[in-house]
Amino acid sequence: MKNFQSLSAVAACTLLACALNAHAHDGAPVPANVVQLSATGQVEVAQDMLTMRLSTRREATDANTVQNQLKVALEQALALARPQARAGAMDVRTGGFGLTPRYGRDGQINGWQGTAELLLEGTDIPRVTATAGQIQSLTVSQAYFGLSREATLKLETEAQAQAIERFKRKADEVSKAFGFSGYSVREVSVSSADQPMYRPAPRAMAMEMKAASAEAPVPVEAGKTAVTVMVNGSVQLK
Repeated sequence: MKNFQSLSAVAACTLLACALNAHAHDGAPVPANVVQLSATGQVEVAQDMLTMRLSTRREATDANTVQNQLKVALEQALALARPQARAGAMDVRTGGFGLTPRYGRDGQINGWQGTAELLLEGTDIPRVTATAGQIQSLTVSQAYFGLSREATLKLETEAQAQAIERFKRKADEVSKAFGFSGYSVREVSVSSADQPMYRPAPRAMAMEMKAASAEAPVPVEAGKTAVTVMVNGSVQLK
């Protein structure tokens, strides 16, 4: 019985080995002398686009009063901002506008409250900050910097060229280090990402500025953004 079991095990292993060999011959050959590489290109630049969010909050015992107060405040702000708008340099758009009920201790509605927002955004930073300073019906609730689409595309092109050059240099160095005369690219992928570093303008600072001077520009300072492009792939040494 033991001899029979041993022969059966040997036969099973032989059949499995034959099946694996057949699969290896039928499939694509396993590539040799292939190296996986990655390289990164990064360009850092000052952020060139400013977004300022202005808002106001109103409360009253009935919803219509709150809504009318918000509409008046927003219309006054738009009357000042629209003439200053320039495509790309400073775009003007409304943000959130909504009302919510206010409840008393008894769980019953005893009033209404609401908020309205206006956004100023553009690459003409002096224009944006000056316009924000002129608006009195709303106050600055948030300000942050970013990178314009045009600048992003330009920096991505620079970072991509940098990453590709580094990838090629790595491939050349690796091929020579292993005693090969050169290489060919098998596959490659390119991806990009920007890493903005926002510097919000605190609400308190903006309100203090308005109290000191009604039409003074809002004080802001731009940060920097790093645009990164990654190149990953494999090369065939030859």
